[in-house]
Amino acid sequence: MIYFLYGLDSYRSQKKLNEIIDSYKKIHKSGLDLKIFEGKNFLFNDFKTDTEQISMFKEKKLIILRDIFSNKEFKEKFLEKKEEFLKTDNVIVFHQGENFSKKDSLYSFLKKKTKRQEFQEFIPFKEANLRKWIKIKLHELQGSIEDKALNELIVFVGNDLWRMENEIYKLINFKAGKEITIEDVYSLVRLKIETDIFKTIEAIAFKDKKKALELFQFHLDEGAKVPYLLSMIAYQFRVLLIMKDLIERGLSISQNSNLHPFVIRKTRPIVDQFTFPELKKIYQKLLKIDTDIKVGRIEPRTAIDLLIIEL
Repeated sequence: MIYFLYGLDSYRSQKKLNEIIDSYKKIHKSGLDLKIFEGKNFLFNDFKTDTEQISMFKEKKLIILRDIFSNKEFKEKFLEKKEEFLKTDNVIVFHQGENFSKKDSLYSFLKKKTKRQEFQEFIPFKEANLRKWIKIKLHELQGSIEDKALNELIVFVGNDLWRMENEIYKLINFKAGKEITIEDVYSLVRLKIETDIFKTIEAIAFKDKKKALELFQFHLDEGAKVPYLLSMIAYQFRVLLIMKDLIERGLSISQNSNLHPFVIRKTRPIVDQFTFPELKKIYQKLLKIDTDIKVGRIEPRTAIDLLIIEL
């Protein structure tokens, strides 16, 4: 079986991947036949060997291929033998971000050969669907919010569901059963997300590792969880990538992106501290760390320390 999960909405894409992993682990208790391959850092023969190797537990394998559309060697050889993989008893999941062309031959193959429920694009919510999602999440957590507060929450957070989920938890815990007001959003969301997180990014940008580590510890002391912090940092570096790309192409950021003016204004001074390749490398490192944490390859706090030290 082959899955293809892709799109800009990494929250829902990752949730779907987690569902597949959890479902697999319920059946295959050892978990030893779960394999993850990343980007350009592997060869097709390594992947092929893993798929063909007989499991000592006689289990199906779950093989996750993350962001491999840039791996020319893998794509060419996979497509040469594509019919073999259609017949496999193993589960192969292609998990891809936004950085690929829909004219790519691998994309065409996956779209043609996977079933509708196994070929899923995760497009960021428009405002109407985002409102519905927030209200559903609030209902699940037995919370409520004023309409004006909901409007401001969307302005401050946007359609980044990683951030939105964390803010909803924070607001509900703060209100303890009472309705969330616009004052709550102003006092809790804007200060922590739109100000403090930029300080952390600035410290990373200016290579101040000591300050960056101190700020991470501050966020942890405030109650933020490591996966959330990493998703926030990844989001900010994706914003930097978008802005750097537009600047280098001589295009207006405000006219050619959906970024909020507040985000553009706060982020613009940081962009010049990085080259485009540097930003891309850091973003890919963040995605890899996120995966390593989720599969238990590294402890969350260790991951943060290594991230800062290696930047």
